[in-house]
Amino acid sequence: MNLSKTFAPASRRNFLKTLGLSATSVVALHASAPFVRATDKSGKRLPVVGSGEHQYEVIHDWGRLPVSCVLGNTHGVAEDSQGRIYVKHTVGKGSVCSDAVLVFDASGNLITSWGEEFKGGAHGLHLAREGAEEFLYLTDPARHLVVKTTLDGQELWRADASACIDLYADGTQFRPTNVATAPDGTVFVADGYGSGFIHRFDRNGNYQSSFGGLGSEAGMLNCPHGLMVDTRGAKPELVVADRGNRRLQYFDLDGRHRRFVTQELRAPCHFAERQGVLLIPDLESRVTLFDRQNQLIAHLGDGGHYQGVREKTRDRFTPGKFVAPHGACFDHAGNIYVVEWVEVGRITKLRKLA
Repeated sequence: MNLSKTFAPASRRNFLKTLGLSATSVVALHASAPFVRATDKSGKRLPVVGSGEHQYEVIHDWGRLPVSCVLGNTHGVAEDSQGRIYVKHTVGKGSVCSDAVLVFDASGNLITSWGEEFKGGAHGLHLAREGAEEFLYLTDPARHLVVKTTLDGQELWRADASACIDLYADGTQFRPTNVATAPDGTVFVADGYGSGFIHRFDRNGNYQSSFGGLGSEAGMLNCPHGLMVDTRGAKPELVVADRGNRRLQYFDLDGRHRRFVTQELRAPCHFAERQGVLLIPDLESRVTLFDRQNQLIAHLGDGGHYQGVREKTRDRFTPGKFVAPHGACFDHAGNIYVVEWVEVGRITKLRKLA
């Protein structure tokens, strides 16, 4: 594991000097960044989406980066207990910084980065609180593995197809996309780009069992891209973004099918939850909010579809509209961060207004 790079006041200046930049040049580059005020660089008001208690100001291209740190496809996002925002991306072409995990403070300043070994394959990012500690779970479908780390990137364990080798002809078929954790410490790994299985591990990385597999019938999955342990009901359940089947599928924590949710979904990618509200980044150009009964609250920033758009430059993106939401999270204040599967990478903050 590579050493992390910390951009606290003194060392951050040294980092910029290494890139041939001054702090002034970075500030100048981002002085018009829309998240620092209520207007964009053209002087227009920022877009607002949603209504009532779920109304948000749309702040695209959130976060300050040195000019030589280029985003690739942005895939995962999470907030820790200190309010720091973690973003996982594939690293853009021409980037001097090769780290796949970027860490920002609440004001959008880059404070650390690490994870060079995940460059090009960075995908799911899950932050779990285990007692008084916090950990990250990272998936890399290109490298066929899932890794548990500390918040500063120290590896604790990793798992690949050898853990459940009886299910695979060879290890390259294991292409995990996301992770969820249960209150008892169970770790669920979705093999979304591979077998369609959900694998169960304990918190120390010991394999327990698998369920699911490719198909459309109850209990089967087609690109189980994201998952979350849903604690809003009487008992915790596992909800899976069964993206290829264009639905959510619920299981008990032993892997038995419970039910489907099919309404108001296109291509659900993953989940987050806050105060009973389920947040669903939908790859087909919108972010969806469900209530405790999984009834629609709102679709936010519906851009229609990403076809013909996601490969373009950011000036071709419509303000207030999403292209291809891939991951999303709430912060402690109810704001929403959305990262998108676009070639130039994009982090959007939805600042809660109501």
